[in-house]
Amino acid sequence: MWYLKLILVLVFAFVLYQDFKTRLVYWFLYPMIGILAFLLQTNAVPLSVALINCGINLFFVSSILFISFLYVKFRKLKFKNTVGIGDVLFFIFIACTFAIITFLVLFVFSLLFSLILHFIFSHKKEQDTVPLAGYMSLFFCVVYLASFYNDTFLYAY
Repeated sequence: MWYLKLILVLVFAFVLYQDFKTRLVYWFLYPMIGILAFLLQTNAVPLSVALINCGINLFFVSSILFISFLYVKFRKLKFKNTVGIGDVLFFIFIACTFAIITFLVLFVFSLLFSLILHFIFSHKKEQDTVPLAGYMSLFFCVVYLASFYNDTFLYAY
């Protein structure tokens, strides 16, 4: 399954490049990430466990998006200007990647990583938007590269 992981890393790199350069990512890359990551997960755990992981991770992502939506409504901002559709798609499809606890930890740290990178790069030029999906793609790309030969810890509880 190393070839699936290599393809996934390349897709993450392509999302990073597109999001950082133009803030527009081809929509079909997000389902590719979800499908490839889910296939890698089913290689490590039974299908029923992978489906449960995906469902609970989707619930977590949906909760975060719902709370974000309520915050935007409360602040009377436009949701369209605060969270991009690409970021929402990335959140949804990245939920198919890991075991529940691993996903929660990696998701939170990828958001912190994105925040740090944005602060570093925002001083160099003015940006109206944050390439969140791109930064998170870089984080998950590094995670998959670090686990290229031994990925059992990504799917353990």
